Amino acid sequence: MVLQLFALASLLFHPETDGPDSNLRQDPFKIEKNFDQKLAWNWLTKQCDLGYRVPGTDAHLKCRDLILEETKKNCDSAELQPFGWLWSKTNKRVSMWNILGYQNWENAKTRVVLLAHWDTRPSADEELKPADRKKPILGANDGASGVAVLLELMRHTKSVPKELGICYLFVDGEDLGPGLEEMFLGAVHYSKHLKSPKPDYGILLDMVGKKDLVVPVEPNSLELARGLTLALFRHAKEVGLAKTFPMEQGPTILDDHLSLNDVGIPTVDLIDFDYPQWHTLKDTPEYCSADSLGKVGTLLETWLMKSTVWKPTAKL
Repeated sequence: MVLQLFALASLLFHPETDGPDSNLRQDPFKIEKNFDQKLAWNWLTKQCDLGYRVPGTDAHLKCRDLILEETKKNCDSAELQPFGWLWSKTNKRVSMWNILGYQNWENAKTRVVLLAHWDTRPSADEELKPADRKKPILGANDGASGVAVLLELMRHTKSVPKELGICYLFVDGEDLGPGLEEMFLGAVHYSKHLKSPKPDYGILLDMVGKKDLVVPVEPNSLELARGLTLALFRHAKEVGLAKTFPMEQGPTILDDHLSLNDVGIPTVDLIDFDYPQWHTLKDTPEYCSADSLGKVGTLLETWLMKSTVWKPTAKL
């Protein structure tokens, strides 16, 4: 889950008027784009087919093992980072796991952590009927979409520039709740137990699968990781994705990126919060799109495969 504090309708600088974002022929980097949106879509539906991935359920364990198995196939190393939480809803300890995979991590000069949460919300808070609010959500967009992009992306990033290291981080307990004090648990745990070498920067994916995806600049990202945020959105324009990633501000979001920024890892949140199915029983694949996953995957693949690796050069 993500919390909307207030909406900002004003443009960050100016509206983008560069034509359809499907025109990728203007890409100055001449990078072959291998990201397969159909395979990413398969990962989204596989997660949903497991059912509600709520911590403490069989579906949650099956999803953990599914992600871990695929991460082991495509990364130099992979591991589970277990942690627990005494949940106020049951007064029982809930077991959770972050899943981490590393590519070219130890010898890199610049390191990026790419993250998304894989758990789903135990309660459909935004449903109108009180009885429905007690039911879990399927989390096709709010959970499965970001994971799907990363699982497909990691197949193609083994040949990134040798100076770049990547950590794929799938965080748990992001949406446990019901209150903010029991959310973002996996990101908090990861940030408190950083191993050396730590990431230089991070990119968070959350709710990136809806149809007609539009991901504006998230204000907390702009404030806390300004250089990274502007560079990534400028890159989106350069590869023909300005329509999907417009250089204008969206709503301010509390999300997993705040924990990383708090420990000195500038991190941007890529999120489309304009999603009527958020925290409802309708957060299902029918409201999502393989095309949206493809655009996010293409943005990240071209960003990571650039010959010039981005690195923070000043305090952001």
